[in-house]
Amino acid sequence: GSARATTDVMPFKDEAQEQQFRQLTEQLRCPKCQNNSIADSNAMIATDMRRRVYDLMQEGKSRQEIIDYMVARYGHFVTYDPPLTPLTVLLWVLPLAAIVAGGWIIVARTRRRVRLRREPLPADTPVCGARAGWGVYVPGAVIALAVGAGSYALTGSYPQVRAWQQATAQTPGLLARALDPQAQPLNEEEMARLALGLRTRLQNDAGNVEGWLMLGRIGMVLGNAGTATGAYANACRLDPKNSDAALGYAEALTRSSDPEDNRRGGELLRRLVSRDHTDIRVLSLYAFSAFEQQRFGEAVAAWEMMLKLLPAGDARRAVIERSIRLAQEK
Repeated sequence: GSARATTDVMPFKDEAQEQQFRQLTEQLRCPKCQNNSIADSNAMIATDMRRRVYDLMQEGKSRQEIIDYMVARYGHFVTYDPPLTPLTVLLWVLPLAAIVAGGWIIVARTRRRVRLRREPLPADTPVCGARAGWGVYVPGAVIALAVGAGSYALTGSYPQVRAWQQATAQTPGLLARALDPQAQPLNEEEMARLALGLRTRLQNDAGNVEGWLMLGRIGMVLGNAGTATGAYANACRLDPKNSDAALGYAEALTRSSDPEDNRRGGELLRRLVSRDHTDIRVLSLYAFSAFEQQRFGEAVAAWEMMLKLLPAGDARRAVIERSIRLAQEK
């Protein structure tokens, strides 16, 4: 299943932690598939949720804290065993109440018709031989439909579905603004909506490298490591020679809170440096990654290479020289 494939690339501290991850992902429902857990779903939102569960576990969050986080973000619908609250009691009671009320109305109207038939009619009363139509069932049906609609509005995922629909509709305009340097920059809320809209588009256009790159950049800006890492990984898989995809993937890995991601990011950066010694962006990120992982010799070597490439008057030279001195003091 998807969870098994996911855990293959997620290093765990021990077997107990891996088992906890499997149990948690099996207990959380995919908001898109609804009938599947996030462990069994291949939907992008399920992939993001699995990654978020993993990140929260690495941060030391308890099982209940992780579930509470998911409920706060996606609603009680995300759990297969929602807590007994006044709202859930209402959800269970209302359908039964609707059936009882509808049945009572039908029975009452039927009894009234029977009683009227048994009563003697005045001689001048016209006789109508037509049977009662479907109108007798209308009140009960109306009550049942009203109760069902109210229950869905209160306890379903309507707010989340509505937000998704709005984000999808706004995606073209938000994307145009994001790509236009003259347009007003997107705020954090707008970027989150754009990310949601892009994920929806990419479900149907999974081969769009530029779309994955855009989603990766947005994930980095929003601080969403799971979104950024997954998006850049897809872009690299689709176009292994794309330098922007490789550099974005490496940056997402090196900024992750997971040491294993940092290690993988460092290895990817070493391959990029060996491929091109003159790319300032690659050298800068490689030096930063090496310094963070206390490989000070590698960091100094990368910064010295940058100094050879930068012109004499470049303002970045002073920053690099200070970084070199700091690394040499370690």
